[in-house]
Amino acid sequence: MSTSRLRRPTAGKSGAILETFTRYVAERGYDGTNFGDIAEELEISKGTIVHHYGTKDQLLAALHESYMQRRLREAREIVERLASPSERLAGLLFAFMLYQVHDRAATVAFQREIARLARHVALAEGVRLRSEYLSLVRSLLRDGIAEGEFRDCDVRVQSLLFFGSAHWAWTWFDPEGSDTVEQVGANLVDLVLSSLLINRDRLGELTDLDGHVLATVLGCLSNATGTGDTAEEPAQPVPAIP
Repeated sequence: MSTSRLRRPTAGKSGAILETFTRYVAERGYDGTNFGDIAEELEISKGTIVHHYGTKDQLLAALHESYMQRRLREAREIVERLASPSERLAGLLFAFMLYQVHDRAATVAFQREIARLARHVALAEGVRLRSEYLSLVRSLLRDGIAEGEFRDCDVRVQSLLFFGSAHWAWTWFDPEGSDTVEQVGANLVDLVLSSLLINRDRLGELTDLDGHVLATVLGCLSNATGTGDTAEEPAQPVPAIP
């Protein structure tokens, strides 16, 4: 079977397999995750995992694709519900941080293996979905510039800067810490939009923890339905890396 084609899971244990694999990758990393441990926990054979997903790389590809499909659905809903480029970008920035508690195991697994996810041929569809998400964010930046909300800037570099920042949040954000995820999200919105907005009068509104932007994002994340591949909450806590 070609490694460029992801073996699609059939009905039955596929969801539990992917959920367990996702949690293990979040806790141990890809290299520390093996079919034997997954099979033992789920009381199935390793052959059952191979039947549903083929190789370990293909299981990672399934994690990658399902994760990005959920994030894209949410991002599109956020953009649809919010009115201006500044609100829409603020909404996506809040979402970047909220993923540290919403769908946490999948978020940590995705972020800690981001370098591996960029390389393998079996992961090409996930890479395409990431590119689509990045294009959505860049279109918001261009819209903000065109409509006079944002100063002219290098859209490519700006987007990579705040994507890079968000992708490392799994290493330092502690869901049980003194700062809530909403507070950290507001700080990210402030950091990015204070450098982009021509008129900063609306910055307080955009970062307001009781405001329309955050309420809309929380609604979109609550309304989002997963693929059934991963649980919204991990079966065991995924700790922050000190």
